[in-house]
Amino acid sequence: MSDGKDLMKVIIAGAAGRMGKELIKYAYQDNEIELIGASEYAKSPWIGKDVGELISGDKKNIKIVADPIDFVKSADVIIDFTNAKTTVENSILAAQARISHIIGTTGLAPVDQEKIMNASRHAVIVQSGNMSLGINLMSQITKQVSKILTDFDIEILEMHHNKKIDAPSGTALLLGNAAADGRNIKLDSNATYQRYGNTGVRQKNSIGFSSLRGGDVVGEHTVIFAGDSEIIKLSHSALSRRIFVSGAMHAAKWSIGEKPGFYTMDDVLSLKK
Repeated sequence: MSDGKDLMKVIIAGAAGRMGKELIKYAYQDNEIELIGASEYAKSPWIGKDVGELISGDKKNIKIVADPIDFVKSADVIIDFTNAKTTVENSILAAQARISHIIGTTGLAPVDQEKIMNASRHAVIVQSGNMSLGINLMSQITKQVSKILTDFDIEILEMHHNKKIDAPSGTALLLGNAAADGRNIKLDSNATYQRYGNTGVRQKNSIGFSSLRGGDVVGEHTVIFAGDSEIIKLSHSALSRRIFVSGAMHAAKWSIGEKPGFYTMDDVLSLKK
């Protein structure tokens, strides 16, 4: 890094995606980072092309590949906003190479999560449904409000762009888990993901989720605490993907020198009590 330190050597997985492009731009603007590799899915039209074509048209002399295995030997960290299959494969690579893996991928199944946890025995893994400072602070506030207002009903509303493939969003689930933690309950046992027809009365401690999709919305999240005579709303609007990029890069820098293990943005931002 700067001030005489070595540069942090980074691989960007999912290079041609919305987040991948922003991460590449950021890497070339940060004098503490050296981008050494970029990957995409095997049938991507970007395979074999220079990463510079993704952001500016200028050659950067880094070809986009389907498998980052040739880069991991020289890397410090893989930053990953891809899909479940690719993320699991990258976590195994990170464990084998003893490097860091920053995961922003959402929509992971329990079996995928188990494999990632296994990889964290040998790699520093930082995973979060949302890398932004604002959302992670909102998560902590949600937990506290949930703990105090035990008689209030909790609903979580989220909206994203029309290309998003999973619902509810990873961020909504992060907030839902925070609300559940505040009441010392399990989200899996208390979540309601959709309502239609005669659903019956609302169950106590149920945490409801509603998902909207449309346009190019980066991310809108609201946690609603509804009482008998008042309603409290906690809201966050992402105006740019830049907040996720800077958070992911901050997590990457933080991970260097940490012991192998599984971490979240609460660890990175020192929000854990």
